[in-house]
Amino acid sequence: MSNFAGSAKIGLMQHKPFVSVIISTFNRGWILSEAVDSVLSQDYAPFELVVVDDGSTDDTAEILSAYADPRLRVHFQPNRGVSAARNCGIMHTSGELIAFLDSDDLWLPGKLSAQVQFFQQHPDALICQTEEIWIRNKVRVNPKNRHQKPSGDIFRPSLALCLVSPSAVMIRRSLLDEVGLFDESLPACEDYDLWLRISCKHPVHLMETALIFKRGGHEDQLSRAPSLDRFRIRSIEKLLQAGGLSPDQRLAAIEMLKEKCRIYANGCTKRGKLDEAGHYLNLARSFSLPGEI
Repeated sequence: MSNFAGSAKIGLMQHKPFVSVIISTFNRGWILSEAVDSVLSQDYAPFELVVVDDGSTDDTAEILSAYADPRLRVHFQPNRGVSAARNCGIMHTSGELIAFLDSDDLWLPGKLSAQVQFFQQHPDALICQTEEIWIRNKVRVNPKNRHQKPSGDIFRPSLALCLVSPSAVMIRRSLLDEVGLFDESLPACEDYDLWLRISCKHPVHLMETALIFKRGGHEDQLSRAPSLDRFRIRSIEKLLQAGGLSPDQRLAAIEMLKEKCRIYANGCTKRGKLDEAGHYLNLARSFSLPGEI
């Protein structure tokens, strides 16, 4: 090995990027400490953990005040939603790399160090996520085939449903500087919206090791809210209006927009919401596919 190569390898090993971890939470006192502990027990350094309490009215404040770890900081804000809470965390951190953890999920040991190593080995990568273990009502379940995570160019499959988990992802701060933060106008599917803005421009890398427990089944999950597709439709509409998609990407986005509008409008019609159904049918007609008049 040449002296130059040896010095480069040593430099890579010595450079340990500062990581900012963000947990947003709202009335999750019953489970929050498990998420916090799973971060503070990571074997990587240096990192900071910022917990944003989005206006909780339970015992969240008391639980967080019991921690004396200097790596943990807490920000309180009036209830403004998960996007505003995550954005608050981003703006109050300084790490070169940013990781998120939903307050009902858990990290496994070694999660931070594994993802930092991935970025060190792939200096051109801007975003990566790990595989995950799904827990529903305290029982391990296997995700359906359509939920299997792809790697690389994931834009087209990501139009159908969200294929990136916030708790599993790590992002270079420079990427958020490029594409923007979470859309605070979206009460749900805000992550779907961000991943589309990222994946239309950059590959999303997958580490095949499962390093998080993704826990679900409880009543306060945003993913259990009704009529979520209207927020996905809004995300695709914004993307089409912004421009910048390749011809193939634009075609795929229009096809998915039309399909989601059709399904959502049918549901509105069945519930007697004819004006809303008409709005989504008109939205679908406002974007044309090749051959359509």
